[in-house]
Parts: sequence; C-alpha cells; structure tokens
Amino acid sequence: MSAVSVAIDVNPPHAHPILTREDVWRGLLMKAENALPFVLSMQSCTVLERTPTGLLREVVVRDDRFVERVTFTPQVQVLFERVEADGTVVGWISNVISDSDHGLLLTFSFNVAARGDTLRQSYVRAVNSTLAAVRKIALEGSPL
Repeated sequence: MSAVSVAIDVNPPHAHPILTREDVWRGLLMKAENALPFVLSMQSCTVLERTPTGLLREVVVRDDRFVERVTFTPQVQVLFERVEADGTVVGWISNVISDSDHGLLLTFSFNVAARGDTLRQSYVRAVNSTLAAVRKIALEGSPL
C-alpha cells in the first residue's frame, strides 16, 4: 500500500471562475457517478448500486478493475473504499473540501496498492483535472 495526500487551493490567484464549496461538492458528486471526465487515467466507471449515503461502482484504471464503495459526507467528503467480493476494504481514496486561512482546499488522500513511483504525480494530476472539470462546469453552467 502507498499513502499519499495532496492538497490544492481551489481558487488560486487569477482562477476563473471562483468556485464555491457548493460548486466543488456538486463536481465531486458528479465524479462519483461518472469519473471519466475528471480522472484522465480512468477507462470506465459503472454504478452498480445506490444507497442512502452513497453508491457502489466498478472502475477500470490503467487496465486494473476495482469495485469501490462510495460514501458521501455532504459538503465535506467523498470516500472511495476499494473492496473485495467479500466486502474487505483493500484501499481507500478520500476527497475532502476544507477551509484554510486563504480559502477553500481540495485534498485527495490515498491509501491504495500502486505500481511504480508515479503515484503522487498521478494523483496530483487527478486533483488538478478534477478542479479543471469543476471549473468548466461552473463556467458553462451545465454538466460535462
């Protein structure tokens, strides 16, 4: 397992449009439903089941297939737990919206099995591509 955490300012200088917590939250919900526009390395994302607090989905990332139990903590966190067929959690990814002294932060934390040394780089790209997609949604006023 490899643990990585990456925090990015949601609204760095010169960002346009300025994103609110609600904008980011809506984007994270959309990403949970269909991550393809948000995570460039993802090949497929299929919702298998919906629950009152989240969903169960199957994703394929770089030819690796995972089942993820997704739990929503409204306006704060989306937690993706990678699960085996028996329900055993074998890794997790957390997307957290928080406040800092200089504005909103989006923090992705990961504890997943990974190949190679590029885990941090690939998750930094995932955070940046997620924010870019959310910014596009906010700017255009419509879904991806």
